[in-house]
Amino acid sequence: MSYINLHLATPMTSASAMYGDLRGFTQKEFVMNNLWNYLLGLVICFSISACGGGAQTTTQAPSAANPVPGMASGPISTFGSIVVNGVRYNTDSASFEVNDAPGTQADLSVGQIVTVKGMIDANGTTGTANAVTFDDTVKGPVQSIDLVGRQFVVLGQNVLVVAGTSFDDRFSPATMDGLSVGQIVEVSGQFDANNDIVATRIEPKPAGTQFEVHGTVSNLDNTNMRFNINNLVVDYSAALLDNFPAGQISNGDFVEAKGTMLGAAGELLATKVELDALLPGATGGDRIEIEGFITRFESAQDFDVAGQKVTSTSSTRFLGGSASDLGLNIKVEAEGDLDSDGVLVATKIDIRRAKAVRATANVDSVNAADKSLVVLGITVKVDAQTRLEDKTDADVTPLTLSDISAGDYIEVRGSEFPAGSGTILAARFEREDPDNRAILQGFVEAISEPSFNILGVSIETSGATVFREADGTVISSTNFFGQLTENSLVKAKGTEVANSTISATEVEFEIE
Repeated sequence: MSYINLHLATPMTSASAMYGDLRGFTQKEFVMNNLWNYLLGLVICFSISACGGGAQTTTQAPSAANPVPGMASGPISTFGSIVVNGVRYNTDSASFEVNDAPGTQADLSVGQIVTVKGMIDANGTTGTANAVTFDDTVKGPVQSIDLVGRQFVVLGQNVLVVAGTSFDDRFSPATMDGLSVGQIVEVSGQFDANNDIVATRIEPKPAGTQFEVHGTVSNLDNTNMRFNINNLVVDYSAALLDNFPAGQISNGDFVEAKGTMLGAAGELLATKVELDALLPGATGGDRIEIEGFITRFESAQDFDVAGQKVTSTSSTRFLGGSASDLGLNIKVEAEGDLDSDGVLVATKIDIRRAKAVRATANVDSVNAADKSLVVLGITVKVDAQTRLEDKTDADVTPLTLSDISAGDYIEVRGSEFPAGSGTILAARFEREDPDNRAILQGFVEAISEPSFNILGVSIETSGATVFREADGTVISSTNFFGQLTENSLVKAKGTEVANSTISATEVEFEIE
């Protein structure tokens, strides 16, 4: 499911630093759990004449190139062959399944959450895919749209549009403004602690498309054969039930319901209901990596990531923050092994990067070798986690910085990293059709009315500038600057009049 970012079916262990990630297994555990995968890479010397030694047993670790079985599930960041969670998988021999039907890699798009099964190399950055599967989170008609709240409803499911949401360019425009009530859309995303879907990609679908919805069963009525998935009523009286151990649906089951029609009261007339597993086939001892929102939180030693129980220990490494930063709806990647009770014992917890910073303008210069470019005088870096997409007519796939030239119009979203550096580490990178507008969103660094600075860029306002509250309400210049403080999150739109200067036509407070 969309909750999970990486599941290694066999622990990726090592007896030396050769692997670059010491997993904490003893040598005995390493041999017992991985012998069949690493047999050709091991040199086991027992006290026999061929060894020429005494009773001592020695083991040589496998080479760093030795792959292990693995499963990755997360948003596609780019292609060539396919990159998921920073790992590039060769897909030359992979099979593809798209919404339960055979497909090809060409059927997939950046931002869709896929599951990749295959082998992952010990370097942790490359692998070989045997199978790639995509299944949407919800697909059906849009029931309502809240532009101010940046959310809409599909089949009774609340969908949140965030900085990490990609809109297919078949929408016009390719933003929330391109949505309309009654339009059929396909949403790929992750659930938060409120059971809202945080969208990673949204695509339009034609009339006649089968409706699909994932979620947790509640208000089960066995007599009338109905249940709820959030605000959607599902009528399963004519549905095929699949994968339920006792052949019956229960409250709390996580399911996928499909149908082609809605009833008179808006209920989904299901043709099939299938029980879904968060970690299909996972057992105690499996190596797991999960990226998702914290959906339950008691303490740093007792919380759920996307429904998966996780615990940290005194040996857990924290990246991007500390244990005190954990809480409901914080997005993290937790890595470790399942214990016999199905709890992920985390060896590493990475608090995922924010995407509050946004820059949209023409490129000043590019340094593809350094994986960087300059826009609005700001250095922008990309890495293995950056989602790259070409939304111009050229439609280059995969898009790389080698395809970008000075003067190209781009949009990047990410965070200032390292903090205080003035550099944007991009989580999303899109090349757009040519435009002269400049947009910069970030945290205010200095104020000198009628101007202020964001990431070293001077935002100059005038009597022609429109000032807005975070809800879009127009306010006066005096009101705006009266509220403005250092570290306020502000979006400025206008024209780049000089390097690192924007003449603002509109400035607006934003909510992080």
